Amino acid sequence: MLKDLAKKYFIAFSEKNIEKIAEMLSDEIVLRDWNVTKSGKNGVLNATQNIFDSVESIDVKPINIYCEDNTIISELKIVVNDSITELVVDIITFDIDNKIASIRAYKC
Repeated sequence: MLKDLAKKYFIAFSEKNIEKIAEMLSDEIVLRDWNVTKSGKNGVLNATQNIFDSVESIDVKPINIYCEDNTIISELKIVVNDSITELVVDIITFDIDNKIASIRAYKC
């Protein structure tokens, strides 16, 4: 089930669908990646919208998804503007309501 939720998150991210992403996040979410650390739903949504605004397109393709308890570890290939490819690992934890409680992203 959590794998499916993670896949839905990656699809919403690829679609730049901030409303769908907002529905998936816990109010107390924490985001940490190589550029930013944000806490709270509004802060994370603002950071996500900034990413969306800075690119024409973004395609998040899961290579592997692993699940353990309430945590998903995803190896991702992210293609930006149809040309720039990043390999990333996302570690996503979910709360008891199956909302995303934290996202930690690492470049490979």
